[in-house]
Amino acid sequence: MRNHEVTEKKPLLCNDGSLSEPGWSRNLVQIYDRNAIKKRKTRIKEWDYYYIISHKNNIAVCFTVSDLGYLELESVSFIDFSAVYENTQGCMAPFPMGKLHMPSDSSYGDVKVKNNKLALEYLVRTDKRIIRCDFPSFDSGKGLKVNITLNNPSQDSMVIATPWKKDKKAFYYNQKINCMPASGRVEYAGKVYTFSPDTDFGGLDWGRGVWTYDNYWYWGSGSGTVDGHRFGFNIGYGFGDTTAASENVIFYDGKAHKIDDVIFNISDNFIDPWTFTSSDGRFEMDFVPIIDRSDYTSALGLIVTDQHQVFGKMSGRAVLDDGKVIELKDFLCFAEKVHNKY
Repeated sequence: MRNHEVTEKKPLLCNDGSLSEPGWSRNLVQIYDRNAIKKRKTRIKEWDYYYIISHKNNIAVCFTVSDLGYLELESVSFIDFSAVYENTQGCMAPFPMGKLHMPSDSSYGDVKVKNNKLALEYLVRTDKRIIRCDFPSFDSGKGLKVNITLNNPSQDSMVIATPWKKDKKAFYYNQKINCMPASGRVEYAGKVYTFSPDTDFGGLDWGRGVWTYDNYWYWGSGSGTVDGHRFGFNIGYGFGDTTAASENVIFYDGKAHKIDDVIFNISDNFIDPWTFTSSDGRFEMDFVPIIDRSDYTSALGLIVTDQHQVFGKMSGRAVLDDGKVIELKDFLCFAEKVHNKY
């Protein structure tokens, strides 16, 4: 059944390491257990990625903590849309294989990384998430210091459990939480940006699983307000067997509205205009890029990540489950194409 919704709380994996019930859900009803995985530790991928877009300041900050089995990777980005400037820097270490103790559920557990370059932590509390970052050498010594709180009200998210046809023990369990109001401050190059929950919003990409070696993915996300209502979306495709469900969802005032397939129409020049079209006609958008946050990482040519995360403004129409049409005009968001070998 296309767009099969999982509603029963149960272990994510069967005894043989395959997914018990591929499909999507509104929260983490299936229980992830790293110890239930039937693949070697170097194949397990776990990450928490946050983005916060300040519509007020016209900037964005992004943070990644990831255990990719072979490689530990932290990444921090500062993006200035007015200046059309971005800087991304990170740290790598070999073979973490569980040493980061990434939580098995997004609703609890802290993630903390500290080394001689970077201190980065995610603190999860009952109704909020706190992101703290201190990166003195960031951007040739301009420095980046962040203390942001994301309010985490009770709301739907997008969760998908995706298998791979060619490897029954490979799977991707992913949650996207959108539209979390942001408050706090970012200090970059001696300038302080204050964030307001009325205008600034964050999102979480929480991923756990076992991937096959070579994959492409397409992902787009936005969080903000439209006519005083919290509005966001998650769209994507490109890896695994999505027969059971897609990950395409519109969020409106905390409720998820499930939509069908969405296609990204992109040229080889990522800063050319894009379009998005959906099989059910419920997500039809034009996208004008502002900046391509491109990042290429290679470790001996065996582990490669080639990212083009393009931030820009989206205009068009989104249709809710009840037929209500939401008109977007210059909605600040991003969409990306990523190629990974790991």
